[in-house]
Amino acid sequence: MRDVFIRSLEESAAADDRIMLITGDLGFAVLDAFQRRFPSQFLNAGVAEQNMTGLAAGLALEGRTVFTYSIANFPILRCLEQIRNDAAYHGASVKVVAIGGGFSYGALGMSHHATEDIAILRALPEVMVVVPGDDWETYHATKAIAATPGTCFLRLDKSTAGDTSRPGETFELGKLRTVREGRRVALLTCGGILGEVLAAATGLAAEGIDVTVASIHTVKPIDAPGLLAIAETHEAIVTVEEHGLAGGLGSAVGEVLLDAGRAPRHFHRLGIAGDRFMSEVGSQEYLRRRCGLDAAAIAVAARHAWWQVE
Repeated sequence: MRDVFIRSLEESAAADDRIMLITGDLGFAVLDAFQRRFPSQFLNAGVAEQNMTGLAAGLALEGRTVFTYSIANFPILRCLEQIRNDAAYHGASVKVVAIGGGFSYGALGMSHHATEDIAILRALPEVMVVVPGDDWETYHATKAIAATPGTCFLRLDKSTAGDTSRPGETFELGKLRTVREGRRVALLTCGGILGEVLAAATGLAAEGIDVTVASIHTVKPIDAPGLLAIAETHEAIVTVEEHGLAGGLGSAVGEVLLDAGRAPRHFHRLGIAGDRFMSEVGSQEYLRRRCGLDAAAIAVAARHAWWQVE
């Protein structure tokens, strides 16, 4: 996703010299080409993420569209006050890019686990939250947020579902995508874990269990009409996210359905359960297994949902 993001941003920066990229002193192997090509549209703020975000807000208020770039929690939690007060409150076009959503940097421990970010940024007024699940979504989401005024959070993952687009498909912020057509049970997800969800769905199909898979790439503003349409045609909904259960995608989906009085017969959230930090370290794949978020565990939850509505 990171490489696709940079490629898309380079194309947008070539077409609009108001677009800038500020890094918190990292990503050089990836960002070198951007810096060489657009030296006046690139800044290295150093290991000073709060200052990076303040700089971005000031530049945005002078007419720039500014992308801040760092890994995992550093451009978010360390900069929360600047995102809230300097950028979002003023409607500044600051695009906060976090590389390494979920357990992407799992081997570096809980300080590098980004598992509360969706909930925290979703709670801030005037902040769009975009969590692409594949390369195609990443490419088009980058262009879309560059062209959209205001403050945005773009959460990118180490893993990716590849390219799940269909011929002639167009990308639209705030509109969910049905990636796989099924019936009765819908698996709703965001982020790179889409790949695990699709693997689970493929395995279930061999058992005669054909589930729908939808990518909710825009968690805020969430596609309420799209979710209600899914609730009308499916008896069970399972949400899957590489994030804590408190305040994430599952919470957002549940809010929409319950507020509209459209609760499905069966509703289940898959995420990092329990009010705890993940103290283990290991690869993203290992930590997904430990948290019951790999394809096998997702299949178990979907199979259970199917049986519940038999």
